[in-house]
Amino acid sequence: MTTAQTQELDVQPTPLALLLLGREADPRSERGVECPGDLPSPSDPDLVERARAAKEKLGDKVFVLGHHYQRDEVIQFADVTGDSFKLARDAAARPEAEYIVFCGVHFMAESADILTSDDQKVVLPDLAAGCSMADMATAEQVAECWDVLTEAGIAEQVVPVSYMNSSADIKAFTGKHGGTICTSSNAQRALEWAFEQGEKVLFLPDQHLGRNTAVRDMGMSLEDCVLYNPHKPNGGLTAEQLRDAKMILWRGHCSVHGRFSLDSVNDVRERIPGVNVLVHPECKHEVVSAADYVGSTEYIIKALEAAPAGSKWAIGTELNLVRRLANRFAAEDKEIVFLDKTVCFCSTMNRIDLPHLVWTLESLAEGNLVNRIEVDKETEAFAKLALERMLALP
Repeated sequence: MTTAQTQELDVQPTPLALLLLGREADPRSERGVECPGDLPSPSDPDLVERARAAKEKLGDKVFVLGHHYQRDEVIQFADVTGDSFKLARDAAARPEAEYIVFCGVHFMAESADILTSDDQKVVLPDLAAGCSMADMATAEQVAECWDVLTEAGIAEQVVPVSYMNSSADIKAFTGKHGGTICTSSNAQRALEWAFEQGEKVLFLPDQHLGRNTAVRDMGMSLEDCVLYNPHKPNGGLTAEQLRDAKMILWRGHCSVHGRFSLDSVNDVRERIPGVNVLVHPECKHEVVSAADYVGSTEYIIKALEAAPAGSKWAIGTELNLVRRLANRFAAEDKEIVFLDKTVCFCSTMNRIDLPHLVWTLESLAEGNLVNRIEVDKETEAFAKLALERMLALP
């Protein structure tokens, strides 16, 4: 339909339609897509040298963190690599670094700001590097969910447990309501602690990690879990369903890990006889159930390090990491392939590219603070409380 026809019918485009057409922006999910300055061209042959020069000029004033899912061109400049929580703790252990450049996504930089001192400044090279999973749970939606639980008469029995892959607002909500944070490595310990505090758990925002941990690791049934959909009245659940449930799972997921399917597992087993299927617990329950091994990013790396020469592995996690591991262990005759036939990078993580990193480092070297991530003090206090509860887990 043309614009003229639309005008004749007096039809006004909806905000969603304008957003899809690129004529509007959602400030809650798009935290900024432009840098106030010129980015070097991706084809600039001097990018690597410029990054090295700027980093050398900054010296100990800068500490660069690189998440495992980052591009190799970015990882080469990281002082440390790891998952989000490990990196945030590494930053806190470097109080002499004035600038923490976090090559990851927005919620990771927030966590680093929460855990580092007030004198340290956390910088995200591209403000548009968000996380689709983290954005699936907003503070307003979670507050409304708590009202639903209150109306059902069970809020006092519910302990919130939020995945590290959540915004500072959600971490703060968790801390304020007596809950804790978890990682994919310690989710079971966090849930065990939560069930010692209350009768039910509200697990945010990744339904798959919550379900897999409860059912696969803790022996609950799928019937013990209900799925709260923030886009439906009362989450799409009755008060009776909420009262009967042990695990109230938020309807969120990782766009990368959520794409793996049971067909992916069956197909790779047919293509590569004797292959070991190793997946991240953010994958769907049927994928996790069909896999040989399940674990966090760090678990995946350690499993491949310990794997015997000549072994074959299909990995269900982000492609940058899988490709890096395949190259790393090729000399040991370990065959490592991506679980799915279709290439799948984390699109938001990949916004942190070499041009953005160069622009960031050069700006800092010139004394210009750019793209700082700051969490307000009240949010920080409650979020830190939830993180400290996690750190105190046995």
